[in-house]
Amino acid sequence: MINILRLGHRISRDKRITTHVALVSRAFGADKVLIDTEDKKIEKTIRSTCERFGGNFDIETGIDKNKLIKNWNGTIVHLTMYGDELEKSINKIDKSKDLLIIVGAEKVPPKIYEIADFNISIGNQPHSEVAALAIFLDRYTKGLWQKKKFYGKIEILPSNSGKKVISKDI
Repeated sequence: MINILRLGHRISRDKRITTHVALVSRAFGADKVLIDTEDKKIEKTIRSTCERFGGNFDIETGIDKNKLIKNWNGTIVHLTMYGDELEKSINKIDKSKDLLIIVGAEKVPPKIYEIADFNISIGNQPHSEVAALAIFLDRYTKGLWQKKKFYGKIEILPSNSGKKVISKDI
């Protein structure tokens, strides 16, 4: 199971980016996104996406991050531009264990760096946490997320010219 923990979500400032963290998590093979700030609007948006486009994906906001981390029985990866190189670390992660990927919004507390099994960077330059998460999930799943079937009411078909959308009555 792959869970994403979004730390420090600020409702007035981070709503679009946090929504994109959740959408990328869903599309790239994660099972659940957990957000430490309660935000019913993001929950509604993501649940609506899942209802329309399918897939088994869950969202929970207002979680106690300290309790979650303390009780986590698996591997913890913190994505940060200050971490070790992705290529050096990715193959060291035990895929038989549940995975918690921590993605910060505001400055991440130093204790996160200490408790993480892996602090991993996708390059050591400022960049978007959404991009870092997408690249990490792609490498971690070895691209298998692309084969995932969602079985939704709406299906987008690959096309080189124009939009091809199938709407289904399920």
